[in-house]
Amino acid sequence: MQKLSFIILIIFLFNTGSLIAKTPAPVNKSENDQVREIVRHVIESNDEFVKKLPLDYFTQHLHGQKPIATMVTCADSRLHTHALDIHPDGDLFLVRNIGNQVSTAEGSIEYGVRHLHTPVLFIIGHSSCGAVEAAMSKPAHLEPSIWRELDSIRVVGNKSDDQAQVKESVESNVNHQVSTALKKYAAEVKEGHLTIIGGVFDFRNDYSQGSGRLILINVNGETNLTEIKKMPIVNFK
Repeated sequence: MQKLSFIILIIFLFNTGSLIAKTPAPVNKSENDQVREIVRHVIESNDEFVKKLPLDYFTQHLHGQKPIATMVTCADSRLHTHALDIHPDGDLFLVRNIGNQVSTAEGSIEYGVRHLHTPVLFIIGHSSCGAVEAAMSKPAHLEPSIWRELDSIRVVGNKSDDQAQVKESVESNVNHQVSTALKKYAAEVKEGHLTIIGGVFDFRNDYSQGSGRLILINVNGETNLTEIKKMPIVNFK
C-alpha cells in the first residue's frame, strides 16, 4: 500500500512539473505591439459608439454648435465628460489643461463665453490632482514648459503626501481660477449673462458624498457651501 502511494505521488509530482514547465513565461510586448493595441482600443471604442447611434444623430450638429456651457477641467485621465454629462455631444465646449487653469487657456475659454455665448462657465478640479501636488512639492525634474503651466496654480502648503492638504489646495486652486475668470468676465456676470461655477470631481470620496460625485464649491465667488446650497440655481428640490 505504501509502495502504491509512493508511486502515485511520484506520478503526481512528474505531471505537475510537466504542467509548470509547459506554462509559457510572460513575454514583454514590444512598443509597436503596445501602440497597436492602444490604437485598436480607440478604433473599436469609436466603432461601438457609432453602432449605438441613430443614423441622423449628427444632423443637428452639421451647421454649427450651440453648447450649453463652457467647461474647464483638468487634463487628468481620471476625469472625463461622461462623469459630468452623459450626452456631452453638442452640450459642452470643453477646455482641458493641467490644473484646470484659466490663464493657460484664455483664448479657448473666451471663445466659449463671448462667441458661443454659453451662460455658464464651469471650472472643475478633482481629487488628488497631480498638477496641484506638483505645485505644492515643486519637483526638480519637471521641464520648463510644465513649470510655466503650473505658475498660475494656487495651493496651500507643500505636503503633497498629505491628502487633507491636497484637498485644501485643490479647492484653493479652483477658487483662484474662478476669481481669475470673475475679473475677466465681470461685465457678463454683472449683466446676468454668465454664471461662473467652481467644482471638484471627488473620486476619492474626500467629501463623504460618494465616490465620483461633483461637489460645487464656488458660485460667482460665493464659497460658503451652506449659502451655495440655498441658491435657486443649485437647489433642485
